Amino acid sequence: MAAAAPLPFPLRPPHEECGVFGVFGHPDAAQVTALGLHALQHRGQEAAGIVTYDGHHFFTHRALGLVGDNFNTRAVMDQLPGHAGIGHNRYSTTGETLLRNVQPIFADFAFGGMAIAHNGNLTNARAVRRQLVARGCLFQSTMDTEIIIHLVATSLYSTVVDRVIDALRQLEGAYSLVALTQKKLIGVRDPLGVRPLVLGRMGGAPILCSETCALDIIGAEYIRDVEPGEIIVIDETGLRSIKPFAPTRQRFCVFEYVYFARPDSMVERRNVYEVRKRIGAELARENHVDVDMVVPVPDSGVPSALGYAEECGIPFDLGIIRNHYVGRTFIEPTDNIRHFGVRLKHNANAAQLSGKRVVLVDDSIVRGTTSMKIVEMVRLAGAAEVHMRISSPPTSNSCFYGIDTPKKAELMASQMDVAAMARHIGVDSLAFVSADGLYRAVSGVPRDPDHPQFCDACFTGNYPTPLTDYDGSLPEQLSLLTESH
Repeated sequence: MAAAAPLPFPLRPPHEECGVFGVFGHPDAAQVTALGLHALQHRGQEAAGIVTYDGHHFFTHRALGLVGDNFNTRAVMDQLPGHAGIGHNRYSTTGETLLRNVQPIFADFAFGGMAIAHNGNLTNARAVRRQLVARGCLFQSTMDTEIIIHLVATSLYSTVVDRVIDALRQLEGAYSLVALTQKKLIGVRDPLGVRPLVLGRMGGAPILCSETCALDIIGAEYIRDVEPGEIIVIDETGLRSIKPFAPTRQRFCVFEYVYFARPDSMVERRNVYEVRKRIGAELARENHVDVDMVVPVPDSGVPSALGYAEECGIPFDLGIIRNHYVGRTFIEPTDNIRHFGVRLKHNANAAQLSGKRVVLVDDSIVRGTTSMKIVEMVRLAGAAEVHMRISSPPTSNSCFYGIDTPKKAELMASQMDVAAMARHIGVDSLAFVSADGLYRAVSGVPRDPDHPQFCDACFTGNYPTPLTDYDGSLPEQLSLLTESH
């Protein structure tokens, strides 16, 4: 076999963002938090951390790797006593994967200790950090989350909540965060509500977390979504809601429905699995192709493929089998076997594919390298035709709000039209769901071009906040490591 041609785009898919969890008033706060982080593992697999408070002292354990690898022993959990706790699953969008960058981050203030865990990305992080450094602030990490800590520390307001509000007023971008002080658990969503945050209750203990699947794993009750621009303050007297920001049109991230949220979660009062099936149905109505079987690219393509198959009446089958036991830390030892990387996770089911006309359904095409390898694998298994249908519009712009996407120049849709993309990945035909079709599947109405109902910047380039730090030459997540002074 001839050597594979070098790929124009590196083999690196988009990655999850982060997951946050908080509980107040539960005797086993650390154990509850660890279980919640297990359910949110899909939102970040690089590192995890928990901070608890027992009424006298804060306790913390942070580590690189998965939740189950680090919070799995009595010895570890016994070091985290307390009735209140917050936790974080990390996938880096700013800063290296170093222990100093693992959240929650903790600091001692004049008013006492405070820990913060953050999901999202600040688009003016560089500018604010530069100002803080000029004022004498010393940074210990490369995370944009530490900026929030310094803004709280330097605020002239007296109460913790007012200091947090003062800090948030100076930020741009997307953030859902939980914070723990000696007396309070605080939850915040940015005014646009780009990232999810929900409120629940486990007995008498309030819960804050990124998705409802974290409530399900601990048997907690879902109460409601935290509203955009809302601050939830929980203490021994109960729960209160503060809305210090001017009301604005919500721009929740539509890609949460396409890929990032767990399919069994309720996001903004919508079941993610059902939304993905409706996207598949829209895809079938818009871009039907005469084939013998509908095959999902597992796992994220499964619900949309089911919706596609049901809408067009074509049999659904598992023509690709996923290996769920491949870790993220696998090291490809030599360039000679690097092209086997996709087969570590996916293998063609030749008995089902041989001689069949197949339509593959996947959630997105970013760089296209994984799609190309999967198509090649399906053809080698004997498929007579290979078509591909994508349950999102073409990803042509980088995300600056907490999803680790490539730079624009590395996004296939920013460099090629659909016909060229089809030729590049080797399919007989390629089609994407339209922006209107995606919006109809999620909300029941087409996209309003003047006032989009969601953040869809990765598809349209319509960014809902200023990109203060972005000058056209910086990496897509504006890593503080590249800052020079």
